[in-house]
Amino acid sequence: GSFKGVCPFHQERTPSFHVSRTRQSWHCFGCDSGGDIFSFIERIEGLEFREALAFLAQKAGVTLPEQEARQEAKTKKKRLHEVNELAARFFRSVLLQAPQAAEARAYVAKRQIDDLSADLFQVGYAPESWSALTEALGKKGVLADELLQAGLAMKRERGEGVYDRFRGRLMFPINDVHGNVVGFTGRILTADPNQPKYMNTPETPVYRKSAILYGLDKAKAEIRKSGLAVIVEGNMDVVSSHQAGITNVVAASGTALTLEQLGLLKRFTTNLAIAFDQDAAGLKATERAIPI
Repeated sequence: GSFKGVCPFHQERTPSFHVSRTRQSWHCFGCDSGGDIFSFIERIEGLEFREALAFLAQKAGVTLPEQEARQEAKTKKKRLHEVNELAARFFRSVLLQAPQAAEARAYVAKRQIDDLSADLFQVGYAPESWSALTEALGKKGVLADELLQAGLAMKRERGEGVYDRFRGRLMFPINDVHGNVVGFTGRILTADPNQPKYMNTPETPVYRKSAILYGLDKAKAEIRKSGLAVIVEGNMDVVSSHQAGITNVVAASGTALTLEQLGLLKRFTTNLAIAFDQDAAGLKATERAIPI
């Protein structure tokens, strides 16, 4: 059979994008591009051929012949993605249901984030507790060591065991470009001079903040389509923009813009707009970003 639809690679109203199941190929008569499943994944996900091959192999349940060590590292990363995903679901359910999250729910309402956006970005709440996450994920078979590796827990200074890293914070899961949860940003709700306003997951095998752009997994299609990426400062700016229908927006969330982040964006566009806050810190960050 064959299928017809609107092309994801250029703007059009009349469908001219054709997929042939029998020929295992695709072609757009509007922008005259085409190829096979590998070239499609390369373009839509912004991948090299080898990466596209691995991406599709995973979906098809095929094991590629690669060294065991690499396979082992991959399995470890996959497990950390699972642990982070379970944590994101836990934080989301706490925000939606827990009595102690009333203040967090009020804050989300005050910032006019609707349910759809909060769901899409999995906005959650880490309760003011030393062990709520550890206990909840422990019941799902997550080991203390795995929580430490994911940056979700910290070792107790005295005695055995671990405690929750994020406590009493509004939680924003951070996804990689493919949508895997790799870390979190936690925002404090009440001003506390002894606590940082934002707390990020530390560097882990799956989270390197210099190589991640918040919201890119949700923004990449529109960035490619519109030929422009807008970079803002914070997580909330991204959520609000997407909610308002401006979906080509990503955040450098708490780090100075890096070459690695620009390399990621370059897979989808070479046009950037910087929309940092108009305060002194924002202007300084803009000045630092422009030469890069």
